[in-house]
Amino acid sequence: MTDAATPLTPQLPAPDGSSDPHLWLEEVTGEDALAWVRERNRAAESELDAVVDPADPEGAPLARTLQAELLEILDAKDRIPGVTKRGDLLYNFWTDAEHERGLWRRTTLDSYRTEEPEWDVLLDVDALNEAEGEDWVWHGARLLRPAEGEVHRHALVDLSHGGSDADVTREFDLETRQFVPAAEGGFERPEAKGSLSWIDADTVWVSTDFGEGTMTSSGYARQARIWHRGTPLAEAELVHEVTESDMAVFAAHDSTPGWERDWVIEAHAFYDQTVHVVDRTQQPPELRTVEVPRDLEATAHRDLGIFSPRSDWEVGEDVYPAGSLVVGDFERFQAGEPELHMLFEPTETTSLADMTITRTTVVLSILEDVVHRLEVHTRDAEGRWVRRDLYPELRGAIGVAAVDADESDEVWVTVTDFIEPTRLLLGDLSEVAEDGEAGEPVLVKSAPARFDVEGLDVSQHFAISDDGTRIPYFEISRLGEGEDGEAGPRPTLLYGYGGFEISLTPSYLGGIGKAWLERGGTYVLANIRGGGEYGPRWHQAALRDQRHRAYEDFSSVAKDLLERGVTDRDHLAVRGGSNGGLLTGNMVTQHPELFGAVIIQVPLLDMKRYSHLLAGASWMAEYGDPDTEDWEFVRTFSPYHLLAEGVEYPPTFVLTSTRDDRVHPGHARKFTAAMESLGADVRSWENIEGGHGGAATNEQAARMNALLYTFLWATIGDRT
Repeated sequence: MTDAATPLTPQLPAPDGSSDPHLWLEEVTGEDALAWVRERNRAAESELDAVVDPADPEGAPLARTLQAELLEILDAKDRIPGVTKRGDLLYNFWTDAEHERGLWRRTTLDSYRTEEPEWDVLLDVDALNEAEGEDWVWHGARLLRPAEGEVHRHALVDLSHGGSDADVTREFDLETRQFVPAAEGGFERPEAKGSLSWIDADTVWVSTDFGEGTMTSSGYARQARIWHRGTPLAEAELVHEVTESDMAVFAAHDSTPGWERDWVIEAHAFYDQTVHVVDRTQQPPELRTVEVPRDLEATAHRDLGIFSPRSDWEVGEDVYPAGSLVVGDFERFQAGEPELHMLFEPTETTSLADMTITRTTVVLSILEDVVHRLEVHTRDAEGRWVRRDLYPELRGAIGVAAVDADESDEVWVTVTDFIEPTRLLLGDLSEVAEDGEAGEPVLVKSAPARFDVEGLDVSQHFAISDDGTRIPYFEISRLGEGEDGEAGPRPTLLYGYGGFEISLTPSYLGGIGKAWLERGGTYVLANIRGGGEYGPRWHQAALRDQRHRAYEDFSSVAKDLLERGVTDRDHLAVRGGSNGGLLTGNMVTQHPELFGAVIIQVPLLDMKRYSHLLAGASWMAEYGDPDTEDWEFVRTFSPYHLLAEGVEYPPTFVLTSTRDDRVHPGHARKFTAAMESLGADVRSWENIEGGHGGAATNEQAARMNALLYTFLWATIGDRT
């Protein structure tokens, strides 16, 4: 697709970043830029809405059919409501067709376990928007722990305009079901990238925009303050301030009875922080640093200190390897008398995926070649740690969360897989320390199937990257009918991320299953370096000047699919969002010969400008600083600067959101404009709302994904 106004001479940025012909598209709400966006939205919708559904005898538009199917899944009333326990009640936020922006509600555990729970609605966000003439999107709530014998009443509710990261916080009274006006002493934080959290009924931690010079270069709060009810926000007591070049400051109060603590965390960059315990009995409050390496994550629960090193950690004569989990008495550690115990030590094939702490146990979720298993650790009568396997009969991706870490050893256990619907179980670990048996978890909720899985097979494979590293990937495909089980090249969608130590693990493919697998497509999930599938080393292997490893891994998976005969070039597409959008942007520019179509969502693409746009400065530890000599390697994975004349690029679909205040929409806009100037087959679509997620409502999400899958079927699905 090309625009009639596209100049004959390509308008590409200079490779050294010295000139940018499309800089004007960075004006997020500029009149000319939005006119450009609307024109491309119309063109993309016109093109994709004209694609006919081959399975419909009346030839209905495929996008319309897919949108209805996807919306039905997103709005389904038989979804499992996720809950958080506070006191005796379970809290949930819920959206469906009748409640587009959602309901904040609560129920009892007994009611929750029934097929039709009785929900007590606390806040209707749709009704709030109608009453206030706003476009609020729910961002969460925090409840104040009540005094013994009392019930929860005080809440802090976060609301965002259109789904942006910047939000407001307003105090909410659970008894009156009303916001407490600031004029009547209610806590209210104006819109910013910040936070408000309870210390007690009349005191909160606040980090927000206090005016000029109080935000970091990444756009987050620099100051942690204590704010007392009835006083102006501007007069809140300054406790700590980070430098402008740091990423952000965070402050919070741990209200565990008998173990109350206050924390201030200086986030210098991702996985680079300094942790302080705050003594509020002193005036001014005193900060005591937790003396650990800056790349180590440290926290505490009750008496237990929890330490997660990301590089080898030397303590006295002991060395705890990167990716391990180490525990010990927190107060003794702070006193310089550490007695530490390593609960988990990684291997070449294992990593710690997650940790959950209950009142007396530590539950570890471990990945072994990206397959989950659980362990539970308890202390015996002599204080020694004992390890046991937990729920070994469970298969699939297993998530564990404490029901109430302060009060009990109950855990929520979520079990899911690519083609197996999600189940929610309730387990009780209180007996583990006594008799070594956890007992069987009890099924609480089970989601129904959303797509036809007949004939589908899930398999794991390993590709060999350019440097010889084994790269795991999952393939979900329909078994062929021939003797060899092959059915020829299939339309195949390859998905990846590869950044920020985020692991991609199996999860139920509801929408993907309906829009892609059920119609004959194959889906592939790649576990490339840059992610966390094998712990910190897997992430660090693709940082900065080693970023190319992630792209080599991804292209190696693509090549392996071609070599195995799963698909061919004309039937292979890639999809990625955010950092994954940078990944697929590099597939367009570095490996156009491998793919029949490319999807790029909410992406980074201009790596010369990224650190100057919105939260971009916070990612320089991941990618490098393009304003220094780092540009010599950053430029090698800057898709905006890698576009060139004379290259046949695959059909490309670029999607973003005007409300994305994390990754600037200018990346997507400028890359599209540059591809257009080359006469490339590109289209773009920008949702006005949605923030970094791309959609603020289920309807918007269904529309966005319907266009996306229509594009795939129209490109790699129809070719023979």
